[in-house]
Amino acid sequence: MSLNKVMLIGNVGKDPEVRHLESGATTASFTLATTERYKDRNGETKEQTEWHNIVCWRATAEVVEKYVRKGTQLYIEGRIRTRSYTDRDGNIRYITEINADNLQMLGRRSEGSYPAASPAPAQAAPAYTPAPSVPKSAPIIDMSAVEDEGDDLPF
Repeated sequence: MSLNKVMLIGNVGKDPEVRHLESGATTASFTLATTERYKDRNGETKEQTEWHNIVCWRATAEVVEKYVRKGTQLYIEGRIRTRSYTDRDGNIRYITEINADNLQMLGRRSEGSYPAASPAPAQAAPAYTPAPSVPKSAPIIDMSAVEDEGDDLPF
């Protein structure tokens, strides 16, 4: 048995780079910063920031294109993928990316950001509604049932 699962909560480091492929698929890539805060032996607060390369496909990429900007706080679930490429000098380089399966926008909704959810009619309200952990207007995208069109890796 094996498992390749990543869960991250962090802030987008720069505006996403979105591409529309000839096949009609959309892909978006951006960096996500996660910061760990701790106290050292002297009691001083220290921070360590890790930068993650995030890649989204299809519907998730379209949500990213419309609503995600530098500084947006996101929850990402995905898989780690490592790929290689040859740089201009002919050297083989490796890059590790997170292929996002699920994306959820966190934080406060600012003016002009993702749309507010329309209120449900009173007669359609369920008898029990669990309290959401994030605003109802935050889009949730589950891409686990969609095939990835990324590069075929030999491993």
